Amino acid sequence: MKFPLLEFVGKELYFKIPNKKQISFTDQIINLKHMGGYVIAAILLQLRWENHFEESLKKAVDYIVLGNEWYVCDIVGERVMGYFLLKQPERSLPILKTYLDHKNVWVVRSVGVAAHYAVKKGLGKKYVEETFRLLLTKADTKDFHSKKGIGWAFKTVSKFHPDIIQKFESHLKTDGSIQPFFKTKIEIGLSRSAKYASKYPD
Repeated sequence: MKFPLLEFVGKELYFKIPNKKQISFTDQIINLKHMGGYVIAAILLQLRWENHFEESLKKAVDYIVLGNEWYVCDIVGERVMGYFLLKQPERSLPILKTYLDHKNVWVVRSVGVAAHYAVKKGLGKKYVEETFRLLLTKADTKDFHSKKGIGWAFKTVSKFHPDIIQKFESHLKTDGSIQPFFKTKIEIGLSRSAKYASKYPD
C-alpha cells in the first residue's frame, strides 16, 4: 500500500479512535512490525501534536528504538520529529538537541531526518540556521547511520538555503573535525541550489 494512502488511513483513524485510546492503538500497531503500521502510527502521533507534544515525541523515540531499522527511523522521524520541528521550532529544537547525544544511533539519525523534512517543507530561515548550527555539533560523528541522516539534512539546507552555508564557509573550511562525508553532501546541495534556493528566499 502506498504511503499517501496509509497516511490517509492514519488520519481517518485519528478522528475515529477516542483520544484516550490512541496510544494504546499505536502501541499495538507498532508491535506488529509492519512498515505500513509505522506510517499509520506516525500520523496519529503527528496529529496529536497540539495537545500531546512531549508525549508524542517520546513515543516516536520509543518506536524508532523498537523498530531498529533505518526505514522506521525515517518514516517516524519525518512525520513526527520533522513535522513538530516545522510547526513548533522553538519548542522542538531543545528536544532535538538532546537526541543528538542519545545512546541509540537511530534516534541520533532522526534529528537529521527531521531537519531534512522541516527545511524541505519551508521551515523559517532563522530556524534553518539554528538547525544547521545544531547539526554541526555532530559533524564529527563516524557512525554510518547517524552520518546518513545528518548528511541528508546538510544537503537539503545547502540546496534551499545556500546563503546560510555561506555564513559558515570559514568554519566549514577550517574545522578539521567535520567529516569529509558532510562536506561532500553540502557541495552536492549547493550544486543544486540554483534550482531550489528561490523557493524559500526569506
